[in-house]
Amino acid sequence: MYSIILVEDDYMQRDFLKKTILSIHKFVKIYEADSEREALDIIEKYDINMFLIDIILKESSGLDLAIKIRNINKYQFSQIIFLTTHVEYITQAFKQIHCYDYITKPYNQDEVQAMLNKLILYENRRLNNIFRINENKDKDKEIVITLKNGIYVGIKIKDIFFIEVRGKNCEVHTINGMYIANNTSLKKLLQSFNCEYIVQSHRAFAINRNYIYKIEKLDAKLSIAYFNKYSKTALIGYKFKDNIISEFKKGKVII
Repeated sequence: MYSIILVEDDYMQRDFLKKTILSIHKFVKIYEADSEREALDIIEKYDINMFLIDIILKESSGLDLAIKIRNINKYQFSQIIFLTTHVEYITQAFKQIHCYDYITKPYNQDEVQAMLNKLILYENRRLNNIFRINENKDKDKEIVITLKNGIYVGIKIKDIFFIEVRGKNCEVHTINGMYIANNTSLKKLLQSFNCEYIVQSHRAFAINRNYIYKIEKLDAKLSIAYFNKYSKTALIGYKFKDNIISEFKKGKVII
């Protein structure tokens, strides 16, 4: 899921930005921080795609925070946008931080929406291109699972519809039938796959998002995933639902 962190010590302005972002991209995950310390805690725990940082924070400088972010390898080229009433700092920000852009206060909603929409769409296209490259690499991956009585079967990962935990075993549902991986945990299988498109959807299920054609709400905590050319279904738990739906909508026209 695409994620943004808002580092702004003014709650009202932070809330405005949050609502503005969600008005154009509902499935963006937004983290909020009102200080450098809180921001760094979030950044270390989660993967962030875009940083919106107030240049003047109560206890520190947004520029100093941005330098610390740039010193983290995975964020060397991430989107950093500064929030400021002090345009005189922006030249320094471009030189030191290589920020993508800046937003001046007081905010103009239309301008903010246009800028963020452009940057989010650009980053999503870039991430999708990386995903497609990795997905093509995964297409021919094959694993061997051990069945009962010392029987081994080779399964191409791309042929898996979903996996369901049954006691100490896992049922692997594929286009060629269902196989039981004995004494194998779901966690072990997912680690063996190391695959972008097989994702956990429930504590007892992992699904191939490429085969999903419908997601239906069952109750407040559960939904059901339906698969192309396969009659059996898999469960989606509420903790995984937003991520699954976001992935399901990728690359599709939403009406």
